[in-house]
Amino acid sequence: MGSLEVKSIIEPHDQSTSTSASTNRNMLSMKQFSENCDKKQLWCKVITSLKIALFSNKINLLIPFGPLAMLVDTLTGNHGWVFFLSLLGIIPLAERLGWATEQLAFYTGPTVGGLLNATFGNATELIISMYAMKHGMLRVVQQSLLGSILSNMLLVLGCAFFCGGIFLPKKEQVFDKSNAVMSSGLLLMAVMGLLFPAVLHFTHTELHFGKSELALSRFSSCVMLIAYGAYLFFQLTTQKNSYSPITEKYQEDSPKEDNSDDDDEESPDISKYECVIWLSILTLFISILSEYLVNTIEGASVAMNIPIAFISVILLPIVGNAAEHASAIMFAMKDKLDISLGVAIGSSTQISMFAIPFCVVVGWIMGRPLDLNFQLFETATLFITVLVVAFMLQDGTSNYFKGVMLVFCYLIVAASFFVHIDPLSIQDKP
Repeated sequence: MGSLEVKSIIEPHDQSTSTSASTNRNMLSMKQFSENCDKKQLWCKVITSLKIALFSNKINLLIPFGPLAMLVDTLTGNHGWVFFLSLLGIIPLAERLGWATEQLAFYTGPTVGGLLNATFGNATELIISMYAMKHGMLRVVQQSLLGSILSNMLLVLGCAFFCGGIFLPKKEQVFDKSNAVMSSGLLLMAVMGLLFPAVLHFTHTELHFGKSELALSRFSSCVMLIAYGAYLFFQLTTQKNSYSPITEKYQEDSPKEDNSDDDDEESPDISKYECVIWLSILTLFISILSEYLVNTIEGASVAMNIPIAFISVILLPIVGNAAEHASAIMFAMKDKLDISLGVAIGSSTQISMFAIPFCVVVGWIMGRPLDLNFQLFETATLFITVLVVAFMLQDGTSNYFKGVMLVFCYLIVAASFFVHIDPLSIQDKP
C-alpha cells in the first residue's frame, strides 16, 4: 500500500513536469516560427526595396560602370577611361538620390520636400567639391559649382519649360511670381558677393595685396550663409505652401474625386526609413566614385584634349544635375510648374547662397585659400545668366519658346567654355 501511495504521488508530478516541458517546447517552436516569419518578411522587404530602387528605371543600367571604373583604374590606370566610366556611373546614382528624396518628400510635406530635393540634388556637387578641395584643385571647386548654377538655370529650367509647353500645348502654364522674384533677388545677392572680390582683384585696389580679397570673400560668405538661413526660416514658417502648385493655392472648386485620384497616383513606393537608408547608401557610393572622378580630371583633359574649364563647368554639373533634370521635366509635364521652379531655381539659389559660401568656410578651416573671385569671364557669365532668367520669370508664365531660348543660351555658354583657356585650372596647391 505504501508503494502504491508513493507511486500515485509521483505520477501526477511526472505528468505535470512533462506537460510543462511540452508547453515550453511549444513556446520555443512558436517563437522560432515567429522569428522565421519576421526574417522572411524582412528579406521580402529588402528584396522589394532593391527591385524598386535598382530595377524600376532604365537609367540604372549605367550603375555597373561605377565598379568598372574602379577595375579599370586598378588594372590600367588610364585616366581618360576612368573619368568617362566614373562619369557614367555617377549619373544613375545622382538620379536615384533625387528619387529617394522625392519619396521622402511624401512624408515631410511640399515645402520641406522641395528643400530636401534641392539639398540632396546638390549633394553630388558638394561631394565632388570637397574631394577637389582636398586635392588642392580650387578652380575645379569654383567652376563646378558655377557650372551647376548655370546648368540648373538654363538647361534644367529650359528643358522643363520646353517639355511642359509641348506636352500641354493648349494650356498656359503659370507659376507663383513672388517666389520667382525672391529667388532672383537671392541670386543677384550671390552675384554681388562674387562680383566685388573679382572687381577688387582686377582693379588692383586691395588694401593689403593678396589678403584683402580673401578676407572679403570669407566675410561675404558668412553673411551669405546667414542670409540663406534666414531664407530657410522664412520659407518654413511664413511660406509653408511655397512649393505647392499655384492652381492648388487659388482654385478651390476642383472635384474631390480628382484629388483622390491624384493622391492614389502619387503615393510613396517605399517607407520613410527605407528612404533614409537609400539616401545614406547612395551618398556613400557617390562619394567613392567622386574621388575617382576628381583624381582623373587633369589626365582626362589631356587624353581627350578638352579644357579643364569645360569639364568643370559643363560635364560635371550635367552629371550632378541628373536628378534635378528628371524631376523638373516630370513636374512640368504634370502642370506643376511651381515645383519645377523650386527644383531648378531653388537648387541654383542653394548652390550660390549655401554651397559656395560653405566651401569657402570649409576651405578656411582646412587652410585652403578658396575665395569668391571666380575670375572675370565666369563672373560675367553668371551675371548675364541671372539677368536673362529673371526677365524670363517676370510675367509668371511659361511656354515652349522660353524653354528653347534658355537651352540655346546654355549652348552658347557651353561653346564659350569649350574655347576658353583658364590658366588657373591647373592644379594649384597652396
